[in-house]
Amino acid sequence: MLKINALFTEYTNELGQPVKAAQDINIEVPEGHFFTLLGPSGCGKTTTLRSVAGLEHPKSGEISVSGEVVYSSARGLFTPPNQRGFGMVFQSYAIWPHMNVFANTAFPLKVGKKKYSRAEIDAKVMKVLAAVQLDNLRDREATKLSGGQQQRLALARALVMEPKLLLLDEPLSNLDAKLRELMRFELKRLQRELKITTVYVTHDQSEALALSHQVAVMNLGRIQQIGSPRDIYERPQNKFVADFVGTTNFVEGTVIAKDAENDFYVIDTELGALHSYSVEAVSVGDKVVLSIRPEDVELTEVEPANTNVNVWHAKVELKVFLGEALDFRIKVGNRTLLARAHPSVRTPVGQQLWAHIHPDKSVAMPATEELRRAA
Repeated sequence: MLKINALFTEYTNELGQPVKAAQDINIEVPEGHFFTLLGPSGCGKTTTLRSVAGLEHPKSGEISVSGEVVYSSARGLFTPPNQRGFGMVFQSYAIWPHMNVFANTAFPLKVGKKKYSRAEIDAKVMKVLAAVQLDNLRDREATKLSGGQQQRLALARALVMEPKLLLLDEPLSNLDAKLRELMRFELKRLQRELKITTVYVTHDQSEALALSHQVAVMNLGRIQQIGSPRDIYERPQNKFVADFVGTTNFVEGTVIAKDAENDFYVIDTELGALHSYSVEAVSVGDKVVLSIRPEDVELTEVEPANTNVNVWHAKVELKVFLGEALDFRIKVGNRTLLARAHPSVRTPVGQQLWAHIHPDKSVAMPATEELRRAA
């Protein structure tokens, strides 16, 4: 549905210097999917979205939607944003304060190139207001809506034109934490019900994991990894992705053997020999960095049965009660690890327990010079 090929976008900063905001971006979003661009501030995700919208003029590459090319440097083609037919919602909802809910939603229909009758406008507006659950507030003044209602109104206004593509740039960032979580469910429900192809920009990894069919993690203008939320979280391809998406333990080591029977590698680490999965083939002698999520450090008060792989005696240094879970800081030899366990693990601070990591839950990544500097 949406295809971005070899997109490069640059702009000039206040000092007149070129900034390479998006470099060699290649993305394909199937029809009806929710695709998220995730990364820290300044990584190029908003620039990429604005390039799709037509609000930025890329240096090179090609963008097409449903087979229709809207930008091509090779062909000298650039379709203006108002002719692309995309729906857009940004951090500032830009709700018209002098209009009520109905009038705000109807505005794009009244100013667009295509003319609609009053009955057609009424039908389209009420259909989309019902989808965002604002149909009972059609006559309310926009200034009297709550933050969540204003966010849904902005979505309704973007959807009323039945766009081919919906572009969302951090639309939940102005909401408080509880309302933001609620609106995630509403946004996911709306997108799945309407089956509208959506590209979403956020720096919040929880939003990306909760909403998306696919996630592209970006850093320094480049895509680091594209995959499903589960793949991004459980199988990060480099240290940046592992560190940015969630909390993890990094352990450096050297490959000393291949466990061919179980398709794992044996890594010499400060924890001792550790059996691990690897994101790509490595050889004996290679330096690697292991990513181990806290929830994958299994804590028990009795020694795990039926395994002697990746099992250690550990000391509890600190623990924090979170209600549904306990966060532990444990010491294995001279190394401190973070772990998350069920509250049934009641080992007091200063006491010993057992820690076990399944080899499939330890992810080895090549330790390039850049990764070692970042460690």
